[in-house]
Amino acid sequence: MDPESLHLDTENLWTRLVSLLSKNSEWLSAKVRFYLPTVDLDCSKALDPESIHVLLRRLYTQNLATWESFIHSLCMELDVPLELEVPLRSIWGPKDEFSNQLGAGEDSHPEPPLHHGVKRPFQSCGSSPRRKHCRKQQLELAEKYLKLLKISAQQYYGSECPGARPTHASPQVYIPPILQGSRAPAPLDVQEGATKGDPEATDDTDVSIQDLFHFKAPKGPRVTVLLGKAGMGKTTLARRLCWRWAAGQLDCFRALFLFEFRRLNTITHSLTLPQLLFDLYLSPESDPDAVFQYLEENAHQVLLIFDGLDEALHANASSTGADNAGSALALFSDLCSGTLLPGCWVMTTSRPGKLPACVPTEATMVYMWGFDGQRVEKYVSHFFSDLLLQELALAEMRTNERLRGMCAVPALCRVACLCLSRLLPGSPPGQSTALLPTVTQLFLQMVETFSPHGTLPATSLLGLGKLALSRLDIGKVIFSMEKDIPPPVMAFGAAHSLLTSFFIHTSLEHQEIGYAFAHLSLQEFFAALYLMASNTVDKETLTYHVTLNSHWVLRTKARLGLSDHLPTFLAGLASHNCRAFLCQLAQQEEAWVSSRQAAVVQVLRKLASRKLTGPKMLELYHCVAETQELELAQFTAQNLPVQLSFHNLPLTRADLAALASILEHRVAPIHLDFDGCPLEPHCPEALVGCGQVENLSFKSRKCGDAFAEALGRSLPTMGNLKMLGLTGSKITAQGIRHLVQALPLCFQLEEVSLLDNQLKDPEVLSLVQLLPCLPKLQKLDLSRNSISVSALLSAVKVAITCPPVRKLQVRESDFIFLLSPKTETAVQQSEASNLQDKDNLKKERQSRSLELRLQRCQLRVHDAETLVELLRKGPCLEEVDLSGNHLEDEGCRLVAEAASQLRIAQKLDLSDNGLSKTGVTYVLRATRTCGTLKEMHISLLSNTVVLTFAREPREQEGSCKTGAPLTSFASPATSEMSWSSRRIRLTHCGFLAKHIERLCGALRANCELHRVDHLDLSDNFLRDEGVALLAQLLPGLGPLQSLNLNRNGVSLDAVFGLIACMSSGQWVFHLDVSLESDHVLLRGAGTGRDALAGRCEQELPAGAPLLAGRQHYTSRSFSLQGCQLEPRSLACLCAALEKCPGPLEVQFWNVCICRMRYLGKRNQI
Repeated sequence: MDPESLHLDTENLWTRLVSLLSKNSEWLSAKVRFYLPTVDLDCSKALDPESIHVLLRRLYTQNLATWESFIHSLCMELDVPLELEVPLRSIWGPKDEFSNQLGAGEDSHPEPPLHHGVKRPFQSCGSSPRRKHCRKQQLELAEKYLKLLKISAQQYYGSECPGARPTHASPQVYIPPILQGSRAPAPLDVQEGATKGDPEATDDTDVSIQDLFHFKAPKGPRVTVLLGKAGMGKTTLARRLCWRWAAGQLDCFRALFLFEFRRLNTITHSLTLPQLLFDLYLSPESDPDAVFQYLEENAHQVLLIFDGLDEALHANASSTGADNAGSALALFSDLCSGTLLPGCWVMTTSRPGKLPACVPTEATMVYMWGFDGQRVEKYVSHFFSDLLLQELALAEMRTNERLRGMCAVPALCRVACLCLSRLLPGSPPGQSTALLPTVTQLFLQMVETFSPHGTLPATSLLGLGKLALSRLDIGKVIFSMEKDIPPPVMAFGAAHSLLTSFFIHTSLEHQEIGYAFAHLSLQEFFAALYLMASNTVDKETLTYHVTLNSHWVLRTKARLGLSDHLPTFLAGLASHNCRAFLCQLAQQEEAWVSSRQAAVVQVLRKLASRKLTGPKMLELYHCVAETQELELAQFTAQNLPVQLSFHNLPLTRADLAALASILEHRVAPIHLDFDGCPLEPHCPEALVGCGQVENLSFKSRKCGDAFAEALGRSLPTMGNLKMLGLTGSKITAQGIRHLVQALPLCFQLEEVSLLDNQLKDPEVLSLVQLLPCLPKLQKLDLSRNSISVSALLSAVKVAITCPPVRKLQVRESDFIFLLSPKTETAVQQSEASNLQDKDNLKKERQSRSLELRLQRCQLRVHDAETLVELLRKGPCLEEVDLSGNHLEDEGCRLVAEAASQLRIAQKLDLSDNGLSKTGVTYVLRATRTCGTLKEMHISLLSNTVVLTFAREPREQEGSCKTGAPLTSFASPATSEMSWSSRRIRLTHCGFLAKHIERLCGALRANCELHRVDHLDLSDNFLRDEGVALLAQLLPGLGPLQSLNLNRNGVSLDAVFGLIACMSSGQWVFHLDVSLESDHVLLRGAGTGRDALAGRCEQELPAGAPLLAGRQHYTSRSFSLQGCQLEPRSLACLCAALEKCPGPLEVQFWNVCICRMRYLGKRNQI
């Protein structure tokens, strides 16, 4: 064809092409945005022929590959007349006169705009010397630049012009995901420009989009890390923030910059921060140094967002050098540390895993959990514009639990809606359950929507798969059309929104269009398709990619680990339900496909037999669930350990659903422990019906009310659950209400632990009141919650009235109920004797005993009164411990006085309650009517007040009933351990001589009704005066078996008075004195030192002989050690001893008489 004919043909062709596209202007707009991301289009105006001409010229002059792919898409997607399609394909080729016709009047290759369609008017501003600027000029330049930034963001991220007309694939309304912060950020300050009432915040989110930034953070790094698994919408949220800022909804920031590490990875040389901001993002119209100076001065109003930190190369890169230049990650590191742009705000997104060391430890961590049920329904409602389809889709979501669970991931929710839009018309209800059982089959259904006529585009699908795998193998997500993508494959990907396009920089001077899959999961899916269906891939290569990745590996190499879901998709394609599709795609026999599927299953079986870490276990469960292989699931379930623990691993609803699908095939019980794991609020819903779980424990501050609500729905369906633990959560009254409704339906529960949940009085009491409703409960632990004294007393009332409660232990933060539930036999007997309810109640009350420990509970006198009233109506008390409170003298008196009515079997502890010397006498008088008191030990120095009781005779035989006060005593010949005897120890109480009279009065009141066998007044300050007064009052105390006066500072003069007690014919038969060690012990008949050594703490020299075993009831003894006797003292001593009735044995040990020492000599007087 001659040039003139070619010119005429192309001109005619051009006119017809413009005429065709005038009828499909929206389609053209969408394609232009894909192939030319920086071109700005005004969506409010229709495209006229002249505008279409300009756009076609831009497409053609971009490059040959772009033009070829565009023509291919046009012929595939539009209804092109044959007479137009034939010449289009015939002229389709290299540039010639047709190129000149299209490019007349303009350069064929103009410099592409740098960012969002805004042109850069001048060269780089990297490191030129900063010039001084007047303040007014600097502000003007800065204001122009900030305005330019907003215009740019509005054009690129504006929701009012989202692209082509609203389709199923792109609903205009943004559905915010669930966000949960590790530390609750302070809300935005309204005075700083934030708006009230975030329309995208909902009640059940812990952090709204508006509150992502801690605006009351102290000086220093202001870093927010947004963590979320693939498909949760991290990139979408980052772009949404840009749009909201451009729309004026984040006025606290004057400037906002958004970078993607996947694009920054293409730059291999060092950058400075001005180059990053101006050369790679958006350049000022003039004088970038002045603009950068303004940004430095107002850094607290600058936000830099870095998307995809997990995709950053060289994660161990150091900071920038002396010239402040370095890699993109080095710049990010210095921004986080405050070395660059100090005071600015930094936000980054990442998949969960080990973060680079450059992220400060005080950074605010925010977890993105995707959609809950409400958000899924909202998304579906916006996706389907047809009301009938909308109702059908919502009905499918509500009835298909697994599909609703998959839709918790926003990316999968979009794919599910695409599939439902194809399946619902003309299909019976519930069709999705059969056709969309796994994530892999969900993607397969999406692929089938690409071939509405039933002809699978195998070449295009395998072409995309080959591209996806080749990029994953080298750790790349961005590729070039000229180098990597054939035009037909590009056209296929663009036609079905599988690929996206954007500008990338390989250097500061060069930029080009880069392409990537719309989502990383799409790339992994197509790579798996290629591995499974391509005849160029052998089995060894196929099974090589079936591996489990640890999510904790720090990405430090130049090759990224981007195949998180590739093994899962391979496992999903190994399902028998995918066999027909793979046979059609691979164009192979069923045996060929089956052998490759079997190879994948075999690898998974080997992995299931190994001991794996938490992340790898979860990935294995996902893979096994995707295969739908019953035998593999059973094998995996039986190989699970009895105690299955997950530590510090973010878990979604999908993760627990995969675990639950494995547990369905397990016979033996299992214990699940989630310790420190950030948990998606609604993930417990996945455990519905898990009857194999015996112990279930969650320890995480991330558990809130939504988590409790979901857990409440699951618990009643777990029929074998015996232990439930929920520690360290932030559940409020709203969440507790859901648990209170669920727990009575869990009849098998034996232990419930709700430690450290910041519960208040109403929540604690509502849980305590459940005790009668749980027939098998053995322990309820509510420790480390906020409980008042009034709530504590209410809990005591429940413990008293609830028969199974055996012990209530409260000590500072501890709050524990221990119960002894009835056995099944006892329950049957109780039900058989309903006619004798009153007798049974009385018998049960008599046979029951309760141990009460209320230590350090801030109890005061008025609380003691209430407590005593409650205990009087209660059962027998095994032990009552009220130590560490503030009862003081009056409170201790009240409790001690009531002891005779409380039927305490073992011990009453009133230690550390502020008892004084006067209070000791109160307690002594108060216990005079208590017939079962065996011992009283009071030591004010160690704050000890312990009353020990003896069981009544019938109680010792197995029953417990109230006994009358004792009025008779055992004879002296009976054992000193008889239950009717009483021992009183008042040691280290600081008693002086002036206290003796009152003290003896209180003791005398005790002795009027009961026999006091042993009295210990050691370690006081009685001295000679007090001991002499005590000797005078001793006859009023009745017959004792021992009196211990050790360490009271007595001299020999006091000993003479004590000898008089022996001579007066009282109970004193033995007097042992050691002035050297300050020991004075009076003993009655039939008592030996051996028997009293432990109780009276006698400390005699090792060589001193003992009298035990050689004493007679009629003999008396006097032992004196470690003193010096003057003649006068010796005479007085002999005179006193002469008055003692005989026989009397006198022992002198280490006694110096005048100047003669008698050692070991024994004299009989």
